[in-house]
Amino acid sequence: MSSANFSIEFFPPKTPDGAEKLRVTRAKLAELHPKYFSVTFGAGGSTQKGTLDTVLEIRGEGHEAAPHLSCLGSSPESLRAILAQYKANGIKRLVALRGDAPSGYGGVGLMSGEFRYANELVEFIRAETGDWFHIEVAAYPEMHPQAKSPQDDVKRFADKVKAGANGAITQYFYNADAYFEFVEQAHKLGATVPVVAGIMPITNYSQLMRFSDMCGTEIPRWVRLKLAAYGDDADSIRAFGLDVVTHLCERLLAGGAPGIHFYTLNNAAATTAILQRLK
Repeated sequence: MSSANFSIEFFPPKTPDGAEKLRVTRAKLAELHPKYFSVTFGAGGSTQKGTLDTVLEIRGEGHEAAPHLSCLGSSPESLRAILAQYKANGIKRLVALRGDAPSGYGGVGLMSGEFRYANELVEFIRAETGDWFHIEVAAYPEMHPQAKSPQDDVKRFADKVKAGANGAITQYFYNADAYFEFVEQAHKLGATVPVVAGIMPITNYSQLMRFSDMCGTEIPRWVRLKLAAYGDDADSIRAFGLDVVTHLCERLLAGGAPGIHFYTLNNAAATTAILQRLK
């Protein structure tokens, strides 16, 4: 697996200790030469400064950085200012998302007058900046938790591509068939941009279950039962998780996935181990 087809995701640290830990993590992963590092963006833009600071630090180290940008809770004026900052600092790649509503909004319906969907954000970025940015959007092989149906979800993805997205990164998943089916259905709607597979290493059972319940990711029954059977045996959980995720990545790449995007949770060890096996 070459560096041309994998990327790394971080979340912006909230404390000085977290920032230092991320520098150490980033240095280890940079040795593997990822295509770029992406940095997430909190609900309603709550981590905007942290995202910007982290992205600029990554750029200062000589690596390509891709900030996430969400539109819920954002005004055209605030988005215009953020885009100008990124453009002024030579950032050429964005991950454009609908994002989560900021605390207190109670739902998308209350956001009238603002951006509601990611395709509107992509259209806005293109209108404001032309082709300056390479825009990645989200894809959901197992369906977005708020989508009406799988068919509607794929249609919404196609809308983002028509609006000007260059590529996509999926929500993490452990079912390769769901990924291949999603890509096939997207192609039928004319959405033929590269769909990079988002992958989260398995290192902690309770954490994995909590995240998956929130985002709608299915943990295959056999994986779930085996992880549960390990109990508090952290070493066995990590070893089993490494086998499962490495095999998944191998199958995805062999089946034509254009790349892997690793959700690292700001840790280097598991992602490094997977990449070393793949290489």
